[in-house]
Amino acid sequence: MPRTSHRPGPSKGFSLLEVLVAIVILTFAILGTVGMQGYALQANREARLQAQAVMLANELAEMMRGNNAIAVQPKDSNPYMQQDASNYCLRVANASAGCSSTTEVAQAQMTDWLARVHADLPQARVKVCFDGAPYDTESGLAKWDCDDAGDIAYIKIGWTRRSTNTGTGTTVAGFEKATDDGSRPYVIVPVTGGDPAPATGTTPAASTPVANAAPAAGGSTT
Repeated sequence: MPRTSHRPGPSKGFSLLEVLVAIVILTFAILGTVGMQGYALQANREARLQAQAVMLANELAEMMRGNNAIAVQPKDSNPYMQQDASNYCLRVANASAGCSSTTEVAQAQMTDWLARVHADLPQARVKVCFDGAPYDTESGLAKWDCDDAGDIAYIKIGWTRRSTNTGTGTTVAGFEKATDDGSRPYVIVPVTGGDPAPATGTTPAASTPVANAAPAAGGSTT
């Protein structure tokens, strides 16, 4: 009887090679998405720290304006410009005695404020000073050094954050520390002394409006 030849029909489905290529392409796509997610989380964290620092600086500025009789004093007698205060007279436990002077109020405010700064910002660095030239004349960026001149105080805050240097050399640090040489404040807020405290029985004058944020080069430096 005659033989019947069966020709193979067209192949259906995918070969192993095609499946492997598809897996490789999918893997690269997933890795790219994970990397973008990591950068997004890091950027969100840095934005949160920046906002927290601005809020803390503005809070201290309001405290200084509220206690301007002390805030306008030279740095040697100004607790707002010192970081070694340890006064807790504003705590509820000390409510019966309280603070005996505006100087003690300033010391207690700085004690509490500095504790929160160091709790909220990693390896925070703070400097409060009078400064006639808070920005570098060449780069226009904020600087830590103060000349103790002028009648405007500046609150300068920095902290440890991821380095924005995208280099790949072994000398490139993974983090920028506020204590590093050449570092700059990330937040700088100017504070004026406001109007002097009125004498007893007089009506306080309207306070002078004060900007709460510095220019882009320093008010929220990046």
